[in-house]
Order: sequence, then structure tokens, then C-alpha cells
Amino acid sequence: QVQLVESGGGLVQAGGSLRLSCAVSGRTFSTYYVGWFRQAPGKEREFVVVIRWSDGSTYYVDSVKGRFTLSRDNAKNTVYLQMNSLKPEDTAVYYCAAGTRRSMVTYEYEYWGQGTQVTVSS
Repeated sequence: QVQLVESGGGLVQAGGSLRLSCAVSGRTFSTYYVGWFRQAPGKEREFVVVIRWSDGSTYYVDSVKGRFTLSRDNAKNTVYLQMNSLKPEDTAVYYCAAGTRRSMVTYEYEYWGQGTQVTVSS
């Protein structure tokens, strides 16, 4: 079992920054990939970025490249999503998830956090 708990969401003006955290626990999570997805009202959940826990390698969706940075802290078992230059279209509930493959699709991820709201005002 892997457990994930997100935090750090909130309200920010366009151009601002937020840092989301995802605390990960579980017996074998070090072999997993941890991804972030987001879901805006009335839209499907979409992939944002994924990190391979073992070596820290990442893959981003094009719309956030250069603005978002995903990193991990092995000592704290936590993944951080630093979001800069935020836009109103980044408004969504952000979820972290864990799975055994590097994937951009939700069904490849076995474990999910509860989500955290990010709202970007114009």
C-alpha cells in the first residue's frame, strides 16, 4: 500500500507562485513513479508531470514546461510541485498519484491523494 497526502493549494493572482507538496508513505513506494494530475470543473482529469522516485527523472506536459518544477526530498518522502507564472487556466484540483509505470493516463496509477484546490485569479 502507498498513501499520498497533498497540501499547499490556495488562491493566487495570475503571475504568482504556489508550491504543492505530496507526502508519500508505504512499504515499497521507492520503486514507484509519482505523478501530478489536475481536474478543472467540467473537464477530465489531465496529466501534469511525473517523477521517477529512484532517480528523480521527470516528464512534463508541454503546457507547464518552464513554469512548473517537480522535485523530491528523499529524507522527507515528499514530492514538491513548484508552480510559477501561474495562469487562470491552471485553476483546478491538483492530485498526486503513485504507480509502477511512467504514464500520462490516470488508470495507470494505483494510488491517489485527496486533491488540493488551486485557484488563479485574473
